[in-house]
Amino acid sequence: MLADSHYTLPEINPSIVEWGFFSPKWYGMMYLVGFIAAWLLARARLSRTDWSKDQLSDMLFLGFLGVILGGRVGYVLFYQFGAFLDDPLYLFKIWTGGMSFHGGLLGVLVALWWFARKSRSHFLQVGDFVAPLVPIGLGAGRIGNFINAELWGRTSDVPWAIIFPGAGPEPRHPSQLYEFALEGVVLFLMVWLFSRKPRPMGAVSGLFLLGYGSFRFIVEYFREPDAHIGLYGGLISQGQILSLPMVLGGLALMVWAFRRGASNHAVKGSS
Repeated sequence: MLADSHYTLPEINPSIVEWGFFSPKWYGMMYLVGFIAAWLLARARLSRTDWSKDQLSDMLFLGFLGVILGGRVGYVLFYQFGAFLDDPLYLFKIWTGGMSFHGGLLGVLVALWWFARKSRSHFLQVGDFVAPLVPIGLGAGRIGNFINAELWGRTSDVPWAIIFPGAGPEPRHPSQLYEFALEGVVLFLMVWLFSRKPRPMGAVSGLFLLGYGSFRFIVEYFREPDAHIGLYGGLISQGQILSLPMVLGGLALMVWAFRRGASNHAVKGSS
């Protein structure tokens, strides 16, 4: 199919408006959408917990820091380690762009561990509460990637392929939209509906890890590998390598949670 028959994404100004020094970016706005959605969903679920509104605010604030700091550090270490070795200050050059979900996840895990310790809660209890709050932000972030015409897909002649500015004349998979659909919409529905009923501790967290890791692993087959990294052995991308532990860990956590839940139920039933 000829490239001329495919939709060409116009160049969109990364700034929503430009009023002097005030120049909010689309990608930053997507982060804000994600945090507002997380706050609203968390308020709706707070009655299921013993935490106060102040504790909830502390949790979300720590989670916010975890996303930003972990996302940046993870991006530099996982995807731009060479640039970091050449210039260690690159770590702090956030304005150049670059955030990693896997790094953000590690940052959030550290933040939730700290909150669990302060609130004397079980770490998995906190994880189960937070897991359903995350996918909307993930989906919003992928819309930001699409608007910025970044992280595009591999070349393709499927009818819905798109020609991205800066990516050459070849039509490509709109992999950002695939991730929006799977990691945002589908994952949210899966985890949110699953969490509406009582589940063994750790099961909701496990489903989130399993779901995200699986969806990200699949979409990586349609996403253009990082040019400076490519595919390991010509087969697997950096994103897939980072997602495999999530798939295995999420599956193991769900099995452990349900076995532990069944065991506890049997003990309680015999008393």
